[in-house]
Amino acid sequence: MRLRTKLTRITALAKHESDKQQFGIRSRLLFAILVLMASGLVWRALYLQTDSASFLVAEGNARFTRVVTVIAHRGAITDRYGEPIAISTPVDSVWANPRDLLKAPDNIPKLAKAINRRPDELASFISSSSTRTFLFLARQLQPPNAKIVKDLGIPGVHIAREYRRYYPAGEVTGHLIGFTNIDDAGQEGIELSFENWLAGINGSKRVIQDRYGNIVENIENVRTVRPGRDLVLSIDMRLQYMAYRELKTAMLENGSTGASLVCLDVDTGEVLAMVDQPGFNPNDRDQLTPSRYRNRALTDLFEPGSTMKPFVLAAALSSGRYQPASIVDTSPGYMIVGGQRVSDENHDFGAIDLTTILAKSSNVGMSKIALSLQPQQLASVLDVFGFGNVTSSGFPGEAAGIFPPYIHWRPVGISSMSRGYGVSVTALQLAHAYSILASGGIARPVTLLRLDPGKTGEFHRVLDEQVAQQLITMLEAVVSAEGTGKKAALNGYRVAGKTGTARKAEEGGYAIGKYFAVFAGMIPASHPKLVTVVMFDSPSGQYHGGEVSAPVFANVMTDALRVIAIPPDIPIIPAEEPRHLPPKHH
Repeated sequence: MRLRTKLTRITALAKHESDKQQFGIRSRLLFAILVLMASGLVWRALYLQTDSASFLVAEGNARFTRVVTVIAHRGAITDRYGEPIAISTPVDSVWANPRDLLKAPDNIPKLAKAINRRPDELASFISSSSTRTFLFLARQLQPPNAKIVKDLGIPGVHIAREYRRYYPAGEVTGHLIGFTNIDDAGQEGIELSFENWLAGINGSKRVIQDRYGNIVENIENVRTVRPGRDLVLSIDMRLQYMAYRELKTAMLENGSTGASLVCLDVDTGEVLAMVDQPGFNPNDRDQLTPSRYRNRALTDLFEPGSTMKPFVLAAALSSGRYQPASIVDTSPGYMIVGGQRVSDENHDFGAIDLTTILAKSSNVGMSKIALSLQPQQLASVLDVFGFGNVTSSGFPGEAAGIFPPYIHWRPVGISSMSRGYGVSVTALQLAHAYSILASGGIARPVTLLRLDPGKTGEFHRVLDEQVAQQLITMLEAVVSAEGTGKKAALNGYRVAGKTGTARKAEEGGYAIGKYFAVFAGMIPASHPKLVTVVMFDSPSGQYHGGEVSAPVFANVMTDALRVIAIPPDIPIIPAEEPRHLPPKHH
């Protein structure tokens, strides 16, 4: 019994030793395997860090590194005193990789809701562009709306920063400034003509993005962005607002189909105000149609009517054959030229001097004067006033006007031209011509850009100073109580100007009952600082320039003289004080 017990113990002990040996072997084997595995990992890591490093970097960059465009900020447009007229504000656009979106089509409905699109339409749009890697889904969202999209965290949907053009004055400067397209490139007006100045050059940078497209780190600058340059216009927004208010009010009252107003600085040639009606708001893309956004003051032609007469008289005075006091017999109030009747609208002014011819706007007197001059001499004087040529404004689409070569003139054409027919101008051209008279015969280039203080730009004399001064004095008679432009008169200021009323041409002749009503004037006449042209197209009811356009000139100039602080050049007549009635006794 004892022997059996002893044998059992010996057997158990041997088994224990055997198990112990096997455990040691297994432990050493496991350790060896672990060491071998670790060695393999170290070798693999060394291999990847050496022989495969470039491959792995390329693969990582392909997944998380991107070269993104840095949008250039477009230059601002301001008036001469720095008031913003056009600025670019930051907005966000939503873009996507269609292939990433199509992997999870359940995200499309909530994305469509966030960007205000129909789910079926968005799904169709994405699927039809599945071969692309970049697709805009919504452009120019306000940052809060873009954040809603970003917070959805949809894979493959990204936010890109862009800029949208904003016009603080809206309709007030719409025709002048124009507008940009959705990519912030100039399409019309100043935005187009100065595109190379305003537009910057986009840059680019290499970044690391997470799987949602968010930029985690900026790695390097690939190309430096160059912002657009700011543009300072010659426009005075104070005058621009006044002109807009008066022109729109008058147009609504007289029922015109269109209207323009241009105000120039006589000493510099700068355009201080330029307004057209009907207007459009460049912030509202639904209003961007050619019929609404064209700048009528530079593109629309009209026959100037009697506002042409001072320039014909300039030729007469320059010839040496006439003086302001020269007498012309206009009896019996009409004449026949080339089979056509020229009349003074049932008036027989008799024998009158040149000043009266201008003040009364005698068609007969003007025809006789023009026909007495040599066509070449008349044409040479009219040419220096810029008729038939675009101004130096640089505005896109500016019309050159119509001014036939003198070799084609016939007596009936000369007579018509003396009364403002057979020649066509823009409102800016007419204002420029009057500014030459106002400056004493000096021609300065028209500019829409502000000149440096103290500079007047290039200039040259095109008309004798004495002739110009004589015409200014004669034009003052037009605004006198006996003249056709008396409604342009201002208290405390001498005003010189000319009214014009011309029938509107249409295919086959002239339209019945449609006229252009024009007034061109300068103030103060003692030393003109401002020249303004007001034109209405087809006013209903009253249609004469002295009745329709002259009052607008007076209203705008009244405010402009006060704002610019131009002192009166004649005594101010005080308004009549109301009489105080004796109190009533009860």
